[in-house]
Amino acid sequence: MRSTRTNRTTRAAGTTGRTLLSAAAIGALALGATACSSDGDGKSTPSTGTTTSASSGSGVQLPKLTGEKIEVAAVWTGAEQANFVKVLKEFESRTGATVTFVPAQDPIVNFLGTKIAGGSPPDVALLPQVGAIQQAVAKKWAKPAGPEAKAQLAANYAKVWQDLGAVDGTQYGVYFKAANKSLVWYNTKVFQNAGVTAPATWKDFLAAADTISASGVTPVSVGGADGWTLTDWFENVYLSQAGPDKYDQLAKHAIKWTDPSVKDALTTLAQLFGKPNLIAGGANGALQTEFPASVTQTFTGGDQPKAGMVFEGDFAAVNIAETSAKLGTDAKAFPFPAVGDKAPVVTGGDAAVALKDTKGAQALLTWLASTDAARIAAGSGGFISPNKALDAAAYPNDVQRDIAKALIAAGDNVRFDMSDQAPQSFGGTPGKGEWKDLQDFLKNPSDVAGTQSRLEADAAAAFKN
Repeated sequence: MRSTRTNRTTRAAGTTGRTLLSAAAIGALALGATACSSDGDGKSTPSTGTTTSASSGSGVQLPKLTGEKIEVAAVWTGAEQANFVKVLKEFESRTGATVTFVPAQDPIVNFLGTKIAGGSPPDVALLPQVGAIQQAVAKKWAKPAGPEAKAQLAANYAKVWQDLGAVDGTQYGVYFKAANKSLVWYNTKVFQNAGVTAPATWKDFLAAADTISASGVTPVSVGGADGWTLTDWFENVYLSQAGPDKYDQLAKHAIKWTDPSVKDALTTLAQLFGKPNLIAGGANGALQTEFPASVTQTFTGGDQPKAGMVFEGDFAAVNIAETSAKLGTDAKAFPFPAVGDKAPVVTGGDAAVALKDTKGAQALLTWLASTDAARIAAGSGGFISPNKALDAAAYPNDVQRDIAKALIAAGDNVRFDMSDQAPQSFGGTPGKGEWKDLQDFLKNPSDVAGTQSRLEADAAAAFKN
C-alpha cells in the first residue's frame, strides 16, 4: 500500500480502528523466512454471462460487462500499480469489461475533486484513509456499495473492516488492501557483522543502533521527505507508551497535542532523532530521502549499505524486491520495539469506493471484496489482505504469511493509523499540518514544546473542536 494518505473532514464515531496485535502474534517475523517465489493467483477460466469463482470462502458472481469501460484511480505507482493491474486484468477476463488504471496524485481527495469538477470522475477510487471515505461521502461523491459487494464483505471480512468502510451505517468502502505498519526491516548481514540481534524494547533498539553505528554502518534509514513516515514513527511510539485509550482520544482530538502523553512520545522519539550519527544522512539527509529510497538504500551496497534497518509497513517488501536482497535471508523484519508494556501494531488500508452508480463500478467493488481477487494480489507479493477467507498459502513467503496471519488473528481488535483518521489538512497533506510539524521536529528534536504547540494549533484548526 503506499504509503499515501489523504484525510477527511468528518469522522463517524465508532470507526476508530487501528490494530493492536499481540507481540507474540508477530514475533515470528524475526525468524527466517523463505525467499520469494513467483505468483499464485489461481486464475479461473472466464465463461459467458455471470461468472462464479471456485475460491475458498464465498464464491464471487460477476455480471457480463462486454464493452463496458471502467476507470479506477489510485495513488499506487511502480510495482504496487503493476500488481494491482494483474487483479484488474482478471476482472476483465471474467466480465468482458475494459478497465483503465488512472494514476492519481496525492492527496487523492484533491485529485478527485478536480476530476469531478471537470465532469470526468473515475468509476472507482482506492482511498487510503478512513477520513477520505468520509470526506467523499460528505461531498456526495461516493455511492453506497451494492448488495453483492456487501455479501462478499459479510462473508470474508471481520466486522471492524466493514465498519471502517461505512459512514453512518451505510457501506461505501471495500477494504482491498491492509498494512501492518509496525515493522522494522533489517539487513541481516549488517546485524551479523555488528553482533546484534533483533531488539524487543526501545531501550534495546537504541543500544543496537549504537552498536551498529560503532561497527561502521549508520543504523537507521528514515524517509523523512514523505511526512507520513514520521507520523507512523510517532503513532507507534505513542500507542505503545501512552496506551490504546489515549491513542483513541488523541486520534479524535478529544485531548490536545499539548497533553503530557504527547510530550513523552516526542521526548522518546528525540532519543533517536536527536542523534545524527544514528540516521542515514542525518536529519537533513533524511528530509531529502523519499520512502522508497529509504528502503532500497538499506539493502544495497554490499557490506556498506547506507543504513542497517528501516521502519515501515509490510508494503516495504515491494521495495526490497527491487533490490537483490532476498526476503527471509538478506532482509528480515522484527516488530516495532515496545516503548511501554506492549509492542504496538498500527494498521492502514486502501478502500475501493464507487464514484459512479453503474453496473461496472458495483461489479468491481464486488470483485475487490472477493477471495479470488485477494489471492491474485497476495501472490504478487508486497500485499496484505484483510480478507479472512484467504488461505495464507497464497502469500509468496513466510514473512508475509506471518504478517497476514497476525492481522487476521486480531479480528475486531483493530486500531487504524491515527493520521489517516484526522482531517486531511492536518493528517494527510504534504507540507502542512502534522506531516510538516514532524518534519520540523526531525530537524530540531530538542524543541518538544514548540512542536506540541504547532501540532495543537494545526489540529485545532482542522478538527474545529
